[in-house]
Amino acid sequence: MAVDRIRVIITDRQKEIRIPRGLRMLIRRCCNAVLKLDEFKDSAEINIILVDNASIRELNKEHRNVDAPTDVLSFPMGKNGKYEVNPETGAKVLGDVVISMEKVMEQCDLYGHSMQREVAYLVAHGVLHILGYDHEKDGIEKVRMREKEEKVMELLGLPCTSSYVMSE
Repeated sequence: MAVDRIRVIITDRQKEIRIPRGLRMLIRRCCNAVLKLDEFKDSAEINIILVDNASIRELNKEHRNVDAPTDVLSFPMGKNGKYEVNPETGAKVLGDVVISMEKVMEQCDLYGHSMQREVAYLVAHGVLHILGYDHEKDGIEKVRMREKEEKVMELLGLPCTSSYVMSE
């Protein structure tokens, strides 16, 4: 299943964390991997916006009524597989994924991940949300989303390095 053209627009709106060389390419590869894995066949546009904790906290408060910073927020532009189309390109506009780079660094320390793995995981997670996946409900939907996230990480060469089961 070949994916048509995928346009990933990356905007860095934060100054706290330096974005290392290669991270933008990894973000693009990650978006492509999610769409390919999900068998998305059309041209698409995705916005990835890198922000600080203060900015994501404001968005979280405004859109989810949670007054705290979070790692990633997704803003889908479509519903049930129906998306707006960019009249200039013909691509489906999938939505925005907003990532707090400060949270990325906190979670790198917390989970022992590289910045690359943490960003790629959050991108995969966010893109799955804009495609309609939802882990908020328990059950099979949560399991499917988790499996897809980890499959994307494997495709990118960034597999999970720790177990989800805590040792006694």
